[in-house]
Amino acid sequence: MSKNENLISNSALTGELFVPMTNDYLFRAMLQRNERILKGLIGSLLSLQQDEISSVVIANPIELGEKIDDKTFILDILVVLNNSNVLNLEMQVIKVAHWINRSLCYICRTFDSLHKGDDYNQVMPVHQIGILDFTLFEDEPEFYADYMLLNTRTHRLYSDKIKLSMLDLTRIDLATEEDKANELDYWAELFKATTWEELRMLAEKEPIFEEVATEVVKISKEDKIRMQCEAREDYYRSQRSVHGYYEEKIAEKDAEIEQLKAELAKLKQEK
Repeated sequence: MSKNENLISNSALTGELFVPMTNDYLFRAMLQRNERILKGLIGSLLSLQQDEISSVVIANPIELGEKIDDKTFILDILVVLNNSNVLNLEMQVIKVAHWINRSLCYICRTFDSLHKGDDYNQVMPVHQIGILDFTLFEDEPEFYADYMLLNTRTHRLYSDKIKLSMLDLTRIDLATEEDKANELDYWAELFKATTWEELRMLAEKEPIFEEVATEVVKISKEDKIRMQCEAREDYYRSQRSVHGYYEEKIAEKDAEIEQLKAELAKLKQEK
């Protein structure tokens, strides 16, 4: 990258980023606009060297800056890798109860891509990758986890054509040596960044993170794209408010149930 392109080092921007790095519209804009960033992230997620990635094609591009409708629009990124594999990348910041079913629907819909007359051997492997700002399984947390179809007794692999992976941004402390070798811990730190200072510090570690930071500076200066990123933050706030309300109500009901159970047990004991 030339010095003129290195906007993050030359920028006087300080304080909070215009939106957090976990913003899914920013995530989509950054990866759609910059192929080097897309290849860098995929390389770390799949443990691939850059010379092993010959091509990445986004199969569902959007018109960046145009208004989106949540009822008909999803911000996951469908990537055809090396003309032989399909990746579905998604940033998810709100822990929804249906996340597992949703991820299964996505991967099955993507896998079922054959047209009438196509041979079953033509179906491409599909890999669903969720970058989550929450822990999927609280009783068994992992930083980066892979899931596949296996024989439940012998653990024999049924097929390697369907795979799901989840990167937990909240558990960087659980990163393995392999995760660190692939710099997944750095990517997680990048996505958790909320200030220009953090972004600038990460940009000094690796050229690809400098590329990311520079792209974020560019996006922040483009009104239409920045406004869509900010609109997504407003959406997150309203969703968190709704989730918080219902979680509070559920907690109240749970407490009432426990109290009724205790009273019933007391009555039985007295009887």
